[in-house]
Amino acid sequence: MKKRFMTLAAVLMAVMSMAACGDKEEQDTLADAGTEMTETVSPETESVAEPTEVPEVLPEGMYRSELTNELIDESLKNQRPVAVMVDNESIALPHYGLSEADVVYEMMNSTLNGRITRFMVLVKDWEKIQQLGSIRSVRPTNVRIAAEWNAVLCHDGGPFYVDQYMAQPFIDNFSGTFSRVDNGKPREYTEYILPGDLEKNFERSGVEREYTSYYEGPHYQFAREDNPVDLSAEAGVIDARTVDLPFPHNDSILEYNEEEQIYYYSEYGKAHVDPGNDNKQLSFKNLLIQSCGFTQYDEHGYMIFDCVSTGGGYYVTNGKAIPVTWTKTSDTSPTRYYDGAGNEIKLNTGKTYVGFVPVDNWTEVVIE
Repeated sequence: MKKRFMTLAAVLMAVMSMAACGDKEEQDTLADAGTEMTETVSPETESVAEPTEVPEVLPEGMYRSELTNELIDESLKNQRPVAVMVDNESIALPHYGLSEADVVYEMMNSTLNGRITRFMVLVKDWEKIQQLGSIRSVRPTNVRIAAEWNAVLCHDGGPFYVDQYMAQPFIDNFSGTFSRVDNGKPREYTEYILPGDLEKNFERSGVEREYTSYYEGPHYQFAREDNPVDLSAEAGVIDARTVDLPFPHNDSILEYNEEEQIYYYSEYGKAHVDPGNDNKQLSFKNLLIQSCGFTQYDEHGYMIFDCVSTGGGYYVTNGKAIPVTWTKTSDTSPTRYYDGAGNEIKLNTGKTYVGFVPVDNWTEVVIE
């Protein structure tokens, strides 16, 4: 009896031992499975798909302008813009057609006469021009900037300092071939681009209307209209309700209209209006303010900005400004602008003002 009990006990112990073993193996298996599951969802190894941006569907027959990102007729897609030199002496006012330009450059034209500025305006759809000007002479800086847009330069002469730049194969220009308008002013303030003028110039000259092989592609990077640039969280951001530039001759100032979210331009102490467009005031969505060195050629004030170089500046939009750096590596390469992290900035859809501020006046720029 005792032997049978011991045998039974031994059997029971063996069964219990096997069950315990089974439990441990099952626990180990579950533990392993748990480990595998944990590894599968571990933050270190989980792969999260980046959200893909839905491509924009454009209206039929339209495309987004490389100058403004605005919708324009697709037939204009390969058409070169014109870059038009416009006098900015007070006697030349009022200007015609500037409110319809896509990009407007303003920069010192001479170190004399209070460092007077001159405009160079870019127009993509130049066939719509009714009156633009008055037209004046060109400077070396303008030639080099027009080249980065592959634009056809429209002007009336210039100092011999421009000759070496105008001789480059990537430069096309029309000089002194536009209409005269009797406005009661001296002759140098009477030349304007009128309907048909550019058409005739292209026909007579054989200059290419479409982008040439020197065109290096779209100039600015734009944000989508449904996801505009907001500078509020950017490093170094400052309020920019007013941008007052150190152009002592004409006192350029840009003031932010919060309701319309654009900057209105004034000079000579008054709003800059366009009588050719119902006295509409010149305005912009984007402002690019560049600090730029320069070289003076002679005692007459002729000079050139060091625009194929690098420098600092500001990007301004929607009431805010951030510091940027800019770089231009060759005459035909677009000027690129970068934020503090080294990323190329994006602009908001709309017209852009570019102001070249001499480096020795840079501390006088007021943004507030």
